[in-house]
Amino acid sequence: MKFFIDTANLDQIKEAQDLGILDGVTTNPSLMAKEGITGRDNILKHYVAICNIVDGDVSAEVIATDFEGMVKEGEELAGLHEQIVVKVPMIKEGIKAIKYFTDQGIRTNCTLVFSSGQALLAAKAGATYVSPFIGRLDDISTDGLNLIAEIRMIYDNYGFDTEILAASVRHTMHVIDCAKLGADVMTGPLSSILGLLKHPLTDIGLEQFLADYKKGN
Repeated sequence: MKFFIDTANLDQIKEAQDLGILDGVTTNPSLMAKEGITGRDNILKHYVAICNIVDGDVSAEVIATDFEGMVKEGEELAGLHEQIVVKVPMIKEGIKAIKYFTDQGIRTNCTLVFSSGQALLAAKAGATYVSPFIGRLDDISTDGLNLIAEIRMIYDNYGFDTEILAASVRHTMHVIDCAKLGADVMTGPLSSILGLLKHPLTDIGLEQFLADYKKGN
């Protein structure tokens, strides 16, 4: 499973990259605003800065909701850097845009997916990634992980190449559960990745090893 970090914070991206296990970055206008990145030119520069840190794919989101606007923005974003994947919303015009981008050889990430039917349409249009938002489904008492399982089954049934990018991952168990279900990618906060490092028996064992070493020296 690929590990993406969902942020616009360059320090967190660098920390994840330094771990040696980071495969990419996802971000959106809300995360950009959280870091004080506003204005079209500044946002575009920030995407390039992210690409210069990581080795893998960087999802950059279009703001337009009409076909022509998405195409114009998407082509501009794709032209920024070879690592850019154009992030397109799951709406009717978005599916049309994804098909257009696919035909042009531009990679896409279909975002704001909340049903297996939406994921099926995205795959039919040729999306590189589809992003089911599992955390937001959990927030409304719906099983987000079940959606991952449904999409995995459908994609495997028909051999779709679209990768399942589990988004809105909130914590470490989401990461583990998505891995069990066969998600191709997860994207979440740095804390959800760092949480995989932790186990009390590891801490106790290391403490004992070091104590025993000191006794003999």
